Amino acid sequence: MALFMDHLISWMIAIPFLGIIILAFVREEEKIRWIAFGVTIVELLLSLILWGNFDFAQQDMQFVERVVWMSTFNIQYAVGVDGISILLVALTALLCPLCVLCSWTGIKTRVRVYLSLILLVEGAMVVVFTALDLFLFFMLWEVTMIPMYFMIILWGGPNRIAAGLKFVLYSLTGSLLLLVGILGLYLNGGHTYDLLVLTEQTYTSNQQFWLFLAFFLAFAIKMPMVPFHTWLPDAHSEAPTAGSVLLAGVLLKMGGYGFLRFCLPMFPEASADFAPSILWLSVIAIIYGGYIALAQSDLKKLVAYSSVSHMGFVTLGIFVFNSQGIQGAVLQMFNHGITTAALFISVGILYDRTHSREISDYGGLHKPMPKFVAFFFLFSIAAFGLPGTCNFIGEFLVLVGTSYVSLAMVLISIGGILLAAAYMLWMLQRVVLGEPATEVAKMLPDLSKRELATLIPLGVLVLSIGLYPGPLMETMDASVIHLIQQTIGPEVTELSQLQFGP
Repeated sequence: MALFMDHLISWMIAIPFLGIIILAFVREEEKIRWIAFGVTIVELLLSLILWGNFDFAQQDMQFVERVVWMSTFNIQYAVGVDGISILLVALTALLCPLCVLCSWTGIKTRVRVYLSLILLVEGAMVVVFTALDLFLFFMLWEVTMIPMYFMIILWGGPNRIAAGLKFVLYSLTGSLLLLVGILGLYLNGGHTYDLLVLTEQTYTSNQQFWLFLAFFLAFAIKMPMVPFHTWLPDAHSEAPTAGSVLLAGVLLKMGGYGFLRFCLPMFPEASADFAPSILWLSVIAIIYGGYIALAQSDLKKLVAYSSVSHMGFVTLGIFVFNSQGIQGAVLQMFNHGITTAALFISVGILYDRTHSREISDYGGLHKPMPKFVAFFFLFSIAAFGLPGTCNFIGEFLVLVGTSYVSLAMVLISIGGILLAAAYMLWMLQRVVLGEPATEVAKMLPDLSKRELATLIPLGVLVLSIGLYPGPLMETMDASVIHLIQQTIGPEVTELSQLQFGP
């Protein structure tokens, strides 16, 4: 048992790749689906074991594993988790079985390849969120792009080729900038790729400026921040349901994770210098994303532009440099993964029945699909942060942290929340209420048992986190304090933590 626990992260990395190998020898599609689902469930159970054995009071990396990989270049296989990365690992493990379930009947061609791509994303993302070696981090960062590209161009919509190429071009640009930043760190940080060693190094103002710029642009493209966001709506609108869930739920979080793992602790001076511009870009993204979402007639594009707005709250919280802001940003990344994944799955359920994402093709769904409407309503109000749902607490903490920096930014950001309420409620009015727009809409079947099994866990999390976010806050608390001390200095004492629960 001790040997298993000592290598728990390696098991989590290996399981999805072992699943891909097993799928290669199975021919029956039904068995392929069940095996892929079983592999993702095992991964979810391992993530719960990881969380259950995590020491919330410890600031340092835990479950650390190190093996010399390429000694000539001082490259290691090194992994570990802290209170921030463990949340993103858990989010990845949670969403992948739901991706398999929501693709059960919708994907009818090349099923084995499709499910293998989901497992490839899962394994690669676990490495990205746990890597303590920059070479390992970059390798798997690149790997995540490949399955998403093929999911878009092989199972996407009519404009899938253009959307896939746009996604790859933006991703490659960000990857090249990331590679430049990593090589710069290697040359200026003692010829090592060890993340923990590089974080402890001191860099000159000039080095910080250029290295921060390379890393920031790479992560800003991945988030994506305005004005690097234009690839996102196209990729979402053309991708199959599971592709959109993985893209919005997990892959976008790589950008926010990069800011927290690289930019703030390694380049504190440059982070402070660039912070005002980044904060205003974040505020612009909050308003712009909401305003553009308000004009959408396509359900998927509406959710995609809402992601631009919600990720603006993440960067806003990260770069205010206080505990409430950063805790709110991390919580918002986790919560956005849940609510946006739930909305994309809901839109996919409708699309599987009608092959239409146009809002005008629906209406009156409360009559034929009351169960679906109940979940869709819950996820929609959670998306604009109604108190009692998960997004509220993340956005609230971000606004509290921002209030120490600029009240004007708080007031403008509240306008983004009002826009979110407007486009979500108006969408609900047109899709759920009134009379069905077509004869097909009058006869749509309600949720099946499989679809209920997909949506119920997300609904439970939306409400449970919204009503009692304490466990998530306790998980990240020590790591956030450590991050702020790395960024601002060990002399920081004013870290007024908000208390949640008893």
